[in-house]
Amino acid sequence: MPRSKKFRRARLIVIVLVVLLVAGVGYGGYRGVTAVRASFPEVDGTVKVAGLSAPVDVKRDANGIPQLYADTSEDLFRAQGYVQAQDRFWEMDVRRHITAGRLSEMFGDGQVDTDSFIRTMGWRQVAQKEYDTKLSPETKKYLQAYADGVNAWLAEHPGGEKASLEYAMLGAVNSGYKPEQWTPVDSVAWLKAMAWNLSGNLQEEIDRSLLAQDFGPDKIAELYPDYPYARNGTIVKTGTVNGDTYRPADGSAPSGAAPGAGTAQGAATTKALLQGLTDRIDGMPQLLGRPGQGIGSNSWVVAGSHTTTGKPLLANDPHLGPGLPSVWYQMGLHCRTASPACQFDVTGFTFAGMPGVVIGHNKDVAWGFTNLGADVTDLYLEKVTGPDTYQVDGKDEKFDLRKETIKVAGGEDRTITVRTTRTGAPLISDVSTEQQNVGKYAPNGSSAPDRGTGGYGVALQWTALSPGRTMDAVFELDRARNWDEFRAAAKDFAVPAQNLIYADGKNIGYQAPGVIPVRGKGDGSMPAPGWDSSYQWKPDPVPFTALPYSLNPAAGYIVTANQAVVDPSYKYSLTKDWEYGTRAKEITDQIEGLLKNNGKISPDDMQTLQLDNTSIMAKTLVPLLLKQRIDDPYVREAQDLLKDWNFHQDADSAAAAYYNGVWRNLLCLAFGQKFPADIRAKDNCLLVRQQDDPTKPDSSSKIVTQCGTRDPSKAQPDGGDRWTEVVRTQLDKPDSSWWTYIDSDHKEQKGLDNLLKEAMKNARQDLTSLLGKDISTWSWGRLHKLELREQTLGTDNSSIASGLVHKLLNRGPYRLSGGSAAVDAAGWNAAAGYQVDWIPSMRMVVDLNDLDSSRWVNVGGASGHAFHQNYNDQTDLWLKGKLLTWAYTPDAVEKATKHKLVLTTG
Repeated sequence: MPRSKKFRRARLIVIVLVVLLVAGVGYGGYRGVTAVRASFPEVDGTVKVAGLSAPVDVKRDANGIPQLYADTSEDLFRAQGYVQAQDRFWEMDVRRHITAGRLSEMFGDGQVDTDSFIRTMGWRQVAQKEYDTKLSPETKKYLQAYADGVNAWLAEHPGGEKASLEYAMLGAVNSGYKPEQWTPVDSVAWLKAMAWNLSGNLQEEIDRSLLAQDFGPDKIAELYPDYPYARNGTIVKTGTVNGDTYRPADGSAPSGAAPGAGTAQGAATTKALLQGLTDRIDGMPQLLGRPGQGIGSNSWVVAGSHTTTGKPLLANDPHLGPGLPSVWYQMGLHCRTASPACQFDVTGFTFAGMPGVVIGHNKDVAWGFTNLGADVTDLYLEKVTGPDTYQVDGKDEKFDLRKETIKVAGGEDRTITVRTTRTGAPLISDVSTEQQNVGKYAPNGSSAPDRGTGGYGVALQWTALSPGRTMDAVFELDRARNWDEFRAAAKDFAVPAQNLIYADGKNIGYQAPGVIPVRGKGDGSMPAPGWDSSYQWKPDPVPFTALPYSLNPAAGYIVTANQAVVDPSYKYSLTKDWEYGTRAKEITDQIEGLLKNNGKISPDDMQTLQLDNTSIMAKTLVPLLLKQRIDDPYVREAQDLLKDWNFHQDADSAAAAYYNGVWRNLLCLAFGQKFPADIRAKDNCLLVRQQDDPTKPDSSSKIVTQCGTRDPSKAQPDGGDRWTEVVRTQLDKPDSSWWTYIDSDHKEQKGLDNLLKEAMKNARQDLTSLLGKDISTWSWGRLHKLELREQTLGTDNSSIASGLVHKLLNRGPYRLSGGSAAVDAAGWNAAAGYQVDWIPSMRMVVDLNDLDSSRWVNVGGASGHAFHQNYNDQTDLWLKGKLLTWAYTPDAVEKATKHKLVLTTG
């Protein structure tokens, strides 16, 4: 996050002091270490917590994972708030400032743009409406109890005193900052951040529009190919919808039909406007990782008839952005005795700042999540006719107006005016004057109104901007005892829409939940004309009763890895931008192979499958690379690495390093060279011909250097699952125009074979510069590195002292196996380099036969305190693919307990 000038000026002094203290230099070092340790949580003894009706036991194992035992539900969640604040309050405090659009109050004027964007969307206002009008009285009680627990801890650390190392750093440059009391809405608002990062195809909608300045609909369709239904299948065999009721299929095979290619809505394309929007999205804090196509998760569940335990096994590993502390927080919430006053006995992964458990199991059922990828966002181009009016169906409509004041640490307040359409869509182009400029090349269409000098505005329609009941669903999932109660909970899970997998002692199942819009005209793949009401969403979303589900399918297993849920015969449109099913097909093939060879699947098999790093695309591409005759022995030496390669992307594999280097260069030559600057990375500069007057086709032109404008981590082609399908479809066309490229001598070349040779040559040079000339020293892990960064100060590069901050708060780099489209999905962006930018954020395997034999691991650790022993003590296990034993029953938890804290009535 960028910092204010005041923050940057003071940074060096602060960090030098902290380094000296933490390093233990003399007496000051002793005091510094003591101060750092003073922020660590009390984990033994007794602590008074105001509001408890009876004592609560907090039992922590060697990894600091807490298991809570209480007599009432409210005491349980009050204790959860207290314990999470002990471990993660800095993270919680920053998160609530993000979701409220108040980062500038902590970090100064460098956050005003981010705050403006979030205020414009109104995350906090929507969360308040959810709390006021949608959530059940019971959920409100739990949220309030959680907030009371956080505030009980905060009362012991007024103003953040002795709360964490980060508060000491912040206080040196923003001494006026004091944490406020926690509120229930602070917890609810976090759901908006989850929804933003998992909201479907917003970036694809923008990218297709930006590509339209240089490519026609047919070429864009080649960059977004149809989903390969026949090859990679769907999550469920597509059933039927009678009325508004979904009926699962009778076991018939899914249709091999592919959906028709969408048509570009030329009237809805604006280059500069959408580029401005992209810049604003790029500036958003990516708490769950970069949003967009290509990022997903794995989950699968196997019926007891196919397992060695005789009962179902369930695995899940959501793929999110890396960071410290971990995105997830592991814990157990247990009622000592089940009763109407206390109904929880659940354990799993949750988020710091939010009560309940999000993914995990109770004594009866287990569940996991992957992103459904439903298209729940649409951009609308609006004809703005005045300061408070816009045009719909030829008539002026009034914007709903509200003012937002952004307080800035060390600076003057900023006030913005938010304009919202009658459909509840905020005009996000008001955030930046850049976004108010209409692109010179935007097609208009005969029916579009005149843009005028100010251009069209752009509004965001998004299901998360309407109040929902997802917080109710979390508590309902935690208490679910069977399939019917699980589905009832899923009905309330509004955003983000997720694939939910299920298991109990006898059954396995799948349910697609979420609020998914029903559109009028248009398919959501391109920005729509807001001036035409026929493009607006229908009043009611897809009915929950019509959403796909499956219970005990004939196959005996269910795999979800962000592939298509159903085929095109399904009544409703869920999205046009599914992941392409590479991981899902590999998992399915592996399961089928295990069943064929062994007859049964074990918990060890489930764990091993999570580590499958096979490059499926390499199986297609490597034979073509080996067929190429390479005369240069320098390049041929690298080509030979591929001869006996098993396609496994192990960290110590030289062949994997070279293959991925070739893949990256292939994408750059075939696609990156041709993309407009708005899509390319900032350091990707090309020679292009530029007209003096683009509005006049016959005007004179000149050759200029044009560099990309996008943050490299979000540039295209990123090399993810979509790009494997793009390349696969083009390999059958050796003379495709995509295989025309400019070689290293700045000459135009044509043909697939020539491009493959050039990619191999360039990869040899690329890896030589990065890894050295001696290929015997090459390895994929030396390129493919992960750094776990603290997500505030640990990501800031704005001063010369930043490197010292990073050493204090960050960990790594680590050499990783895996790849973007592999089951072991250590993702990297080919347009940016080889560094890892998303990962399996946790891994779990639940054994319904013996819950104490279940396994889990987090990428970091339980603690948010940088020098605590549990800050990243699970990282090494995670890197090696190992899992911790996951104690659940009282006896198992007691046996694993290393520290016991009793919270008593205050």
